[in-house]
Amino acid sequence: MAEAVKCATREAYGKALVELGAKEEKLLVLDADLAAATKTGIFKKAYPEKFIDVGIAESNLMGVAAGLAATGHVVFASSFAMFAAGRAFEQVRNSIGYPHLNVKIGATHAGISVGEDGASHQCCEDIALMRSIPGMVILNPADDVEARACVFAAAKHDGPCYLRFGRLAVDRIFDEDYKFEIGKGNILKEGEDVTLIATGLMVHEALEAAEILKNEGISARVVNMASIKPIDRDLIVDSAKKTGAIVTAEEHNILGGLGSAVAEVLCETVPVPMLRVGVEDVFGKSGPAKELLHIFGLDAAHIVEKAKAAVAMKK
Repeated sequence: MAEAVKCATREAYGKALVELGAKEEKLLVLDADLAAATKTGIFKKAYPEKFIDVGIAESNLMGVAAGLAATGHVVFASSFAMFAAGRAFEQVRNSIGYPHLNVKIGATHAGISVGEDGASHQCCEDIALMRSIPGMVILNPADDVEARACVFAAAKHDGPCYLRFGRLAVDRIFDEDYKFEIGKGNILKEGEDVTLIATGLMVHEALEAAEILKNEGISARVVNMASIKPIDRDLIVDSAKKTGAIVTAEEHNILGGLGSAVAEVLCETVPVPMLRVGVEDVFGKSGPAKELLHIFGLDAAHIVEKAKAAVAMKK
């Protein structure tokens, strides 16, 4: 069992970079005047000679990162998801994605859980944007242990990666010996009636939903899908065949994210009833993070509701 710990994945990101700095000679970390918030400031303190702050210029951040990667460096470029994926999309596409450079984009403060910063900063479109770039790997860890594992996996991967981190402290799910592999999901709980495929902070909600469903006589398989691109097609197909119904859960727009990626696999292979839990194609609003997650239906109760509906669709 995992130790009872709460930690924001952005915090784990900063700490993992420090670990990586001791092992990767060619590592450089870039930020756009948000090092305290993205937690790259932890790395800056440990390795000031390997850290570059480009100022409030996210598009330039990606251009500089691309140039450094072209000289053989392993580059982590960090900012808020809204700026890294949104404002700098053209530079990410043309300067990093097109030449397939070794840049890892550490995007923090993703999703509704940014809270009081409001709709302008609550990026629920970033996965959709990054999925559209050929060759871009997308990783969205569920807790601090997986976040660390994702950072190390991204550093070893030859090519661009988009790593999605949150502001809100979340419960630890995995043990310290957890092994992560790009392109692979993992089953956290077995079940026979419906599969709950979740990513990021919604993984904990899916586990809670499975317990509620169990008490109501519904057996739910819970799948953690931190690697959204490439996605674990075999696990999705196996889950569809075994349970006959799928519910996806993500802190992202229901369009273009995990739900869309899973639906694409199912419609091509094993069409089964499928429903999505996520932001229902609307903008966010300012408020306490936990309250907003409930308001936007990003909680166990909403997953339970969709799971029951998906099971009913099998009949």
